[in-house]
Amino acid sequence: MAQMPVDVAETLAGLPLWSRADDPRPALSRTLIFNDFNAAFGFMTRVALMADKMDHHPEWSNVYNRVSVVLTTHDAGGVTELDIKMARFIDEAAQALGAKE
Repeated sequence: MAQMPVDVAETLAGLPLWSRADDPRPALSRTLIFNDFNAAFGFMTRVALMADKMDHHPEWSNVYNRVSVVLTTHDAGGVTELDIKMARFIDEAAQALGAKE
């Protein structure tokens, strides 16, 4: 079933740790800071396993203890329920691994 885009502003109201990506596309973003590289990489591994299960993969980058994430559904042209589900999972994983803002 095709994903339909949702309103980004409305979505962000339910995801207080996220913001609209500095990007021309409708997208969500969050930067997470961990204690060290091992914690950041552990977080990315946990998210990667879920992304494969969901068949929905984040755009992200990692520099030492910092992970920057952008979520959008490319084939839908915006943010969808898949991105919301992934953002919630990322929030849970980040909290479990001690991420800081």
